[in-house]
Formats: sequence, structure tokens, C-alpha cells
Amino acid sequence: MPDIIQLLPDNIANQIAAGEVIQRPASAVKELLENAVDAGADEIKLIINDAGKALVQVTDNGKGMSETDARMAFERHATSKIRNIEDLFRIKTMGFRGEALASIAAVAQVELKSKRADDVAGVYIEIENSQVKLQEPFAMQTGTSIAMKNLFFNVPARRNFLKSNPSELRHIVEEFIRVAMSFPEIFFSFTSGGQQVFHLEKGSLKQRIVQILGNNYNSKLVSVQEHTDYLDIIGFVGKPETAKKTRGDQYFFVNNRFIKSAYLNHAVMKAFSDMIPKDSYPMYALFINLDPAQLDINVHPTKQEIKFEDERIVYAFVESAVKHALAQFSITPTLDFDLDASIQNLDAVSKPFTDEQRSSTSASSLFNTFTKKNQAHFIESKSELKHWRDFYEKPASTLISGTDLSLAIRPLHEQGLTRDFIPDRLIQIHQAYIVVETDRGYLLINQQNAHERVLYERFNYAVSGRPIATQRSLFPVSIDLAAQDAVLLSELMPDLLQLGFLLEPFGNNSFVVQGTPADVSQGNERNAIEKMIEQYKHFSTDLKFSKREKLFRSLAIQQCIRSGTSLSQKEMNSLLTDLFACEIPNSTPNGKPTYMSFKKDEMDKMFGR
Repeated sequence: MPDIIQLLPDNIANQIAAGEVIQRPASAVKELLENAVDAGADEIKLIINDAGKALVQVTDNGKGMSETDARMAFERHATSKIRNIEDLFRIKTMGFRGEALASIAAVAQVELKSKRADDVAGVYIEIENSQVKLQEPFAMQTGTSIAMKNLFFNVPARRNFLKSNPSELRHIVEEFIRVAMSFPEIFFSFTSGGQQVFHLEKGSLKQRIVQILGNNYNSKLVSVQEHTDYLDIIGFVGKPETAKKTRGDQYFFVNNRFIKSAYLNHAVMKAFSDMIPKDSYPMYALFINLDPAQLDINVHPTKQEIKFEDERIVYAFVESAVKHALAQFSITPTLDFDLDASIQNLDAVSKPFTDEQRSSTSASSLFNTFTKKNQAHFIESKSELKHWRDFYEKPASTLISGTDLSLAIRPLHEQGLTRDFIPDRLIQIHQAYIVVETDRGYLLINQQNAHERVLYERFNYAVSGRPIATQRSLFPVSIDLAAQDAVLLSELMPDLLQLGFLLEPFGNNSFVVQGTPADVSQGNERNAIEKMIEQYKHFSTDLKFSKREKLFRSLAIQQCIRSGTSLSQKEMNSLLTDLFACEIPNSTPNGKPTYMSFKKDEMDKMFGR
């Protein structure tokens, strides 16, 4: 039998490797920007067309490459930064594995121009499908320009998996921000389709953060500065009032490299505990600098996940540094700790909640008592009061079944208000609940949850051929957004139009609100749209939701009647009529109940009658 194992051709091997490094245009943007930083540039320009599918070009004024180096740069694992195994543990550059350019050349058409300061002429190279098609001298300024064209032209199946242009553009903006924020001493510009998205002049870290995230942070940043023998932590956190419903404005950098770390994020959240709502997230941009030997950055192809030699120490320092900063600026009460470099030597430095502790706690009866879904209290089955649990655990689906209610047996828009539904007998309590008497008991309706369900179904109907009417603004309002939010809003504009929002781009990340739905009060347009964007980003990590579904849920949550709002009899009647006309009146889109059913015979039993 002949031998059947053989080496893959280089171009196919490169395409396989590219699958881990270059997943979308944003991946190439990250790698090319980082190479420009490593080249010592202080001016870096990013140009993209067609959301990076047609063109991603990065130009820098760095040290450039020789003719030989320019060609070698596209070979797999060709690098100027690693000479021996020990170098892997002393890495201070952004790129180092020699995979980026080889991966890009395997799945795109690449043009490279580069020149060193002492060379008379530069070099021009064209590469396609990992093969050099052209190499010749080229007249240019010192530096390098790399253009990646027609991404995945030779792998059409992967190109088909790319998202819409606005979606891909948002990913590119995210990668650009992560690199640009790391190096405020470098000028960065970003142009998309001929329109400038960012123009970031050299400056301080605070200036760079404000340039990127918006002027609203200018007077609301708290400086974090802690220097120890083990590590340094510098950066800024937002004051508590800047906390949002989304994690969007949160950045961790280790040795100037952006990382993702739920563990360190927990440390910051713990430092902010009791200062912000439980469902809110503070803004932060924190830079941790420590000996490269204390961490491993080569654990993931994107290098965004790293391992610390002792992450418990880093956790403790991050929490302490943020607390210290907030205390110094009189944002928190005095604290009962001092930050000391010797903390690393203390046995008390430990993870906030170990796996063993979590397992032990979750097995306890006390934990179960307070974590049973949809229950305020858990009552053991042996209890003589078991019928109380049965009363509160009635499945939501039974609340609208045949004999439970004289109300809501059918949608009210089909049957009208039944004789048992007496408008004058509607009662609002605590400006949050509506009590509705029925012939067999009563309903307790949560007005906020009920209105959320009504709005959600109204939005669904709107995009099914019944658009919501737009109320034209007498005085159109302009909105200035951060670049990433402007890209997001542009993506949502077609659906927003069907929901009654008439928006027009106004250039440079600005929009003009020409009209809104009738229930958005005049003067509140800007606030409504900004909150909708924040809520939308809150859903952005949930892959099970479509773009449209996220939008509906976001608007429903943001526009619904809040607890604490006083309602007239007419408003309560209208809300109930709309609620029971819904297809699913008994819960919000997120599964929270809109009402509870209380039966008279069950109440009689409670009181021994």
C-alpha cells in the first residue's frame, strides 16, 4: 500500500492558520496597527473601504524594512522579535509570532510599500494567495504602507460568513480604539469610505480617552495612580454617575496590550460596590505594567487572553488601586485599608470567591432558600404551609386559561371589557401596581412589566407592515455620539424609521432627529435615543437575539412606564386593554410576569374561611 500522509502545500497551510488569526476585517486591522506601533511610528493612518472587505490599508512613518525583510515578513513564523525560547518570556512588543502577515497574504491580495531612512528607494511587493506576484523598487517616504484588498477572495465560503457592513465596521472601530487608546503619544487617523471617523492628535492619556469616548467624560474621570515593587497601575475610572447599563466603556491593558479578563473586571466592580446600581457598569481604562516574566501572553491567537503568574495578587492590587483613587477624590467614605507593596507577601491575598467556596455555598439550604426562581421565600415540602407555595407557583400559562379569570379569556380587543371588569374599581398602589377585581378574585398587575410587553408587541407589528406614525419635530435636535455609537445607530436607522424615529446623518458622528413616535415627548428625543443605544449594547453579547429583536427589547425597556408613575383611571384602562390584546400578555419579553392571579377561595383558606 502506498504512503498516504503528506505535507500540505504552503498556501493551504497558511489558509488554515489564517482561520485562527484573521477571522474578519477587524482582525487584520488589529494586526496591521500593532505592526505599525512596533515599527516605532508616531503617525499611523487607517483607511478602509466596504467595511474592510474591499480594502484595509495601514500607513505609518516607522523605521521601514529592507527589500529582504519586506519579502521575509510574509513567511510563516518569520519574526524579528524572537531569537530563543527565553525571548518568549520577555516580550514587550505587540506582535511577535510572525503569523499576521503570512495569514493576511493567504486570504487576501496584499500590496506592501516600505522604505528605511537610509535607503535611496523603497520596495513594492504584490502578493496573492501566499505567492509573490511582483517585486520592484519604489519611491516613497520613510515608513511602511500595507494594503489588504478583497479579503477572502479565494475562500468564498468564509467571505459569506461575514456580517453586514455596519456590523463589520463596528468591530473595526473596536479594534482601532483598543490600539489607539494604548498609545496616546502616537497620532492616529481612521477613514472609512472617504469619511473621517477618528482624528486623534498626540496628547495625554486623559485627552485620548476623551477624544475616543466623548467630551461627556472630560470632567468625570478619576485618576488611578499606584506604583509598587511588583506592578504599576495607571489610568482612569469614571465617577459613579457615569455608570451605564452596558460594559462598553471598559478597557484593561497589560503592558499596553488590550486584554479581556472577567476576573479583573470583578475587582473593579467590587471597588465600586455600593456606589452604583447592581445592574450598572463603571467606565474604566486601566493600564497594568509588570515584568513580562510574570505573565504568559501566548495563550490565544488574538493575544487578548493572558495568564498571570499570580492573578490573586493582581486582583488585590486592582481593587485596592481603584478604591484608593475613589477615596482620594472624596467619592467614597474613608476606607479601612492602606495600599502597600508588601501586600503581595500576605497570606490574606486570595481570590474573592473560590470554586470550593462557591460549591459549598450553593449546596447549603440557606443558598437554596433565596435562589429559587421567582420565589421570595422557599418553603420545604414537609411544611404544613405547603399550599402557600402552590399558590405562588402557579404556572404563568394557567393565569389565562378557561376558568381562572373572567378577564383575559380572549384578547380584549376581540371581546371588549367584560362585565366583571369595572373601570371605576381599578386601584393603583405604590404607583407601581394595578389591582383589578374579577368575579373569582383579583389580578395584581405590574404596570412597568405590562407596558414593556405592550410596546414590544407594538414594535413587532410595526415592522410587519404597520409602521408607527412619526411625529415631526418643530425644532429638530442634533445628537453627537462617540464613533462606535454612531456606527451602531447608522446600522439601526432603517428599523428605527419603521418604529417612528426619523433620523438623518449630519456628518462627523452627528445625527439630526427630524421626528419621533408620538409617545416620545418633545425635548426628550436625545435622551431617548442615547438610552436606547446603551440598552441595545447591553444585549449585544447575547447571540440568540437578532439585531431587530435586540432593538425591540431595548426600546420597550427604555420607553415603558416606570414604577413611581401615577396613572389615571383612563390610563390604567388603556394599559389593561392593550395588555390583554397581546399575544403573550402574561410576561415581558425577558420572562418577567406582568401580573399575578389571586383567587378568592385561596384567600379564604388563608384566613380559615
